[in-house]
Amino acid sequence: MQVPTMAELMASGESPEVLFWVGCAGSFDQRAQKITKAFAHILNTVGVKFAILGKEEMCTGDPVRRAGNEFMFQMMAYQNIQILNGYGIKKIVTTCPHCFNTLKNEYPELGGTYDVIHHATYLQQLIDDGRIKLKEGGVFKGKKITYHDSCYLGRANNIYEAPRKVLEALDAELVEMKRCRTNGLCCGAGGAQMFKEEEKGTTRVNWERTSEALETGASVVASACPFCNTMMTDGIKTKEKEDSVQVLDIAELIAMNLP
Repeated sequence: MQVPTMAELMASGESPEVLFWVGCAGSFDQRAQKITKAFAHILNTVGVKFAILGKEEMCTGDPVRRAGNEFMFQMMAYQNIQILNGYGIKKIVTTCPHCFNTLKNEYPELGGTYDVIHHATYLQQLIDDGRIKLKEGGVFKGKKITYHDSCYLGRANNIYEAPRKVLEALDAELVEMKRCRTNGLCCGAGGAQMFKEEEKGTTRVNWERTSEALETGASVVASACPFCNTMMTDGIKTKEKEDSVQVLDIAELIAMNLP
């Protein structure tokens, strides 16, 4: 699948409908790359003209700011803003809630103001506008799907309904975990539990969250964040449910149900 970069598109005198911000996970993590490809496939299929920055895209700086290195964050942010403003970018869509939150809420303070949309919201818009048409009797028709709320999408940006409406379009049965929406339990990735061992005497939080997902009886755990996807997948493995329960991003679920 060939995806044009902004440099290539601008060289041909064209401009994209939207810039797809791929993010570090979507670029380098093998599992998250599948989410990137699924989302790009959807955009191509429905005729959305989009581009990526390619090698010009740097990390948003979210991890270093959370780690306390404000100087490094501003250096990274300024470089990205310079590139985005140089191309005259107005609208950005990203599959990562961490990138989404940083680009939307933190870049404006440094001069980078854009219309930033998370792919859950964007997919909902494409479905509502009739641009995404799903095949009848799709892959997940009648199956139980539970959705895990990403902290940076939910609590940080109050986006709860968009991903659920996307899942409802699949004609599957959406079953909620006991702790969901504003009361949802973090998978642990945003709190650095992805990179360290748990504290003595505590259970790994992603194991606890996975148990809640499995209690719903769902055969699919849906996510809208590459880091949540990793944490929930690892949790499923510890429960020895790899063969019976899938962890899939909402973009993958939609891509699997395109005609």
